Amino acid sequence: MAVFSPGFRGRRRSTNPGLPPGQYEEHGFPVLTAGPTQRVRTDDWRFTLTVPGAEDRVWTWSQLMDLGPERIDTDLHCVTSWSKFGTTWRGVSVDRLLEGVESDAEYVMAGSYGGYTTNLPREDLTGGKAWIAFEYDGQPLAPEHGGPARLLVPHLYLWKSAKWVNSLRFMQRDEAGFWESLGYHMHGDPWQEERYRSA
Repeated sequence: MAVFSPGFRGRRRSTNPGLPPGQYEEHGFPVLTAGPTQRVRTDDWRFTLTVPGAEDRVWTWSQLMDLGPERIDTDLHCVTSWSKFGTTWRGVSVDRLLEGVESDAEYVMAGSYGGYTTNLPREDLTGGKAWIAFEYDGQPLAPEHGGPARLLVPHLYLWKSAKWVNSLRFMQRDEAGFWESLGYHMHGDPWQEERYRSA
């Protein structure tokens, strides 16, 4: 994944007190991607949950829809310094996917079509904090924004909301995903400015 879309460079800083530190308000929806845009048909889409010591759980698109999608109203914060307020999505809570899961693993690696990965603590995916989102602003999620489905974890920087998501893998120890292995922070809280790991 050596191809990067435009936009991975510094942006002007904002002094708006309603923004996380170092952010500015964006009214568009910039497209920032590590690697080529994936185009996956919903008929071909599969989502796999891997938990150590248990059989994998796999959902088709129609099975995901059967889990009871919900509306999500949230703000977005990108590590490249833009924030977008009042976005509306539709998706399935990760809590629904994890119903009945018994594991003491505290870390999860999200995987995507195209090979992208990002790591998250389990607690950042549960308690109504994360979704598999498939609609944005009342329309099917466009491929350039991660459609047909992306992980949506809006309380963390947007690189944690993996586009074209197709898996969650539970881990006993934290491991770096794609951007984390290149120096991005292992957690990514906008309010703490967890952009990059310290040297």
